[in-house]
Formats: sequence, C-alpha cells, structure tokens
Amino acid sequence: MIQIDDTIVSLALIERKFSCDLVACKGSCCRYGDSGAPLTATEAAELEKIKPQLKPFLRPEGLSAIEAAGSSITDIEGELVTPLINNEECAYTVIENGIFRCSIEIAFHAGAVAFRKPLSCHLFPVRVRQYRDFRAVNYEEWPICRPAVAAGERMKAGLWAYLREPLTRAFGEEWYDKLQFAAEEYNKNRELWK
Repeated sequence: MIQIDDTIVSLALIERKFSCDLVACKGSCCRYGDSGAPLTATEAAELEKIKPQLKPFLRPEGLSAIEAAGSSITDIEGELVTPLINNEECAYTVIENGIFRCSIEIAFHAGAVAFRKPLSCHLFPVRVRQYRDFRAVNYEEWPICRPAVAAGERMKAGLWAYLREPLTRAFGEEWYDKLQFAAEEYNKNRELWK
C-alpha cells in the first residue's frame, strides 16, 4: 500500500498490467455483477435529469427497466446503483456487434449529454471506498477482466496509467501526478519495496 494525501492506494494499481480488450470480453463489466453500477447521490440525480436525452440511446429493454424501477435504485446493501435488465445487465447498456456498451457514454460522445458515465464504471476494475479518515483505492480482480490483464501484459500497460483519465476525474491532476511519481519510483526500485 502507498499513501497519497488522505488516500490509501493498493500496490496492485502499480503492479497490475491492464488494458481493456472489448473484442475478447464483450463488455462483460456492463453485463455481470452483484447489482447495478454504484452511483453517488449526485450521479443518481444527474441520471434522472438527463433521462429524456438518454431515451434515444437506450434499447427498449433498458428503457422499460428504467421506467419501471427509476433512473437509479437502492440495492440490498442500501447503496445507490443503476437498475438492471433481467437482474443481470445494466439498464443503460446497448449491444453493438455483440459487445455491451454504455449508452450514457455513447450519448456523451454524441454531444447529447454532458455526463460521461458513472465514476464507478469509468474506474472499473478499481473501486474507491470512503472510510471515516481516509479513502481506499483497490483493484478488484474479476474473471471477466482476464483478457484485459493479458492485453496489459502484452502491451506492458500499467493499470494506474490505463486509468489516468478516471483517476484524475476522481482525485484531481495533482493527486494523479503523485501516483505517477510513486509508480515510477516503485518500478525503478521494486526490490527495495519487498
């Protein structure tokens, strides 16, 4: 573990190689999980606000799930999450050429909305948990991401570098610069850390 400001970061972010391989995984992170994508209260409110702009980008099953359950729901653990289609797929997914993709992000790139997608999705497979005195940033290893790990190994792409944009979105440029410095130092002096 390393500490950056009030954040404890798992060394897995520095050690793990990672680069999404959508052709291999088919966007399974949008399809499988314990519940919908975790949301903040602000994100849940934003999804409700932009619901009319998202409608043209949703598939009928997703639109039905959102209209029946709402733009967001509270799961069995009391957390805000996206609703699901058939208790499996995020209601905001679309399927293009057999690959699950985020309709929110598609709408964002089309200029229809200013919200890119939930931060938890942008950071995946990294999860952030807030504790009383600190935040923990951890890599969650999922079998669905094995193709991304293999691609990262081939490309020698570190998870911390792959997630530069969402980590900066979550914590800011100055924080990310500190992570980058720590990662570079760790990789130069790996044996000293053991």
